[in-house]
Amino acid sequence: MGKPMAGNLLKAGFDVVVQSRSQGSVDEVVSNGASSAGSPKEVAEQCGVVITMLPDSPDVEVVVSGENGLLDGFGQGSMIIDMSTISPVVTRRLADVAAKKGVKMLDAPVSGGDKGAIAGTLSIMAGGDAEDFEKAKPFFEVLGKTIVHCGPVGAGQTVKACNQVVVAIVLEAISEAFVLGSKAGVDPKIILEVLSGGLAQTRAMDLRGPTMIEHNFEPGFRSRLHRKDMNIIMQTAKEYGAVLPVSALVDQMFTTLVETGKGDSDHSALLTVIEGLSDHSIFTERSNEA
Repeated sequence: MGKPMAGNLLKAGFDVVVQSRSQGSVDEVVSNGASSAGSPKEVAEQCGVVITMLPDSPDVEVVVSGENGLLDGFGQGSMIIDMSTISPVVTRRLADVAAKKGVKMLDAPVSGGDKGAIAGTLSIMAGGDAEDFEKAKPFFEVLGKTIVHCGPVGAGQTVKACNQVVVAIVLEAISEAFVLGSKAGVDPKIILEVLSGGLAQTRAMDLRGPTMIEHNFEPGFRSRLHRKDMNIIMQTAKEYGAVLPVSALVDQMFTTLVETGKGDSDHSALLTVIEGLSDHSIFTERSNEA
């Protein structure tokens, strides 16, 4: 998601310096006008504000505070905007380390997937100092449409965890509905049409329902990343004493999905877990009937 986000910042007129382990993505953004750097430290030496978009908590820790990390290159008053989805606990710890070096930090995870990143319509949930949030707004306004200051550092990651709870459970519920209806002899397209017009309608259903019916699991958001998010959710729940029984069950379903080789499929491939448990594929049945 970082590649289209960087592209949108370029289109908006910002000077952009990029660095990534994926050299192909770097080359593409550079071909559109960005500059490149060899390490996070080199990026920080050239920029007063750095946006990170990384897979998991350990990745952010290495980029921010590891050897040749951002904190090795920043000057006083610089700012890190971490738009990854990571643990709120790790976020607060890194913000404390950064503050000791005079560097400000916002956590600003996003929702909206690859399509939102490309279109610049992401939902951005930010945690950190209110003044820092206002300074970061010009960047956020290029990258997203729904931009909310959620509270102090870590609050953005907490709200993102809440978002991922809902998305995971909704995808699982859609999967159950499709399998139940299909096994009882109703075309999943009819099920989708009816549910989309009533109280059951959701954004996840609008975006993923049609592709789930066709078994098109090309990733917008990979299953292994949602499994990672479920791990963050369960760790956060344990820290605060929140009981999340359905989330715990869906967490196990994502584990099943990843461990059966579908970690790089879209998270809507959760459908295949329900199909396996029910010994029924909605795609196969419809294909045979055709």
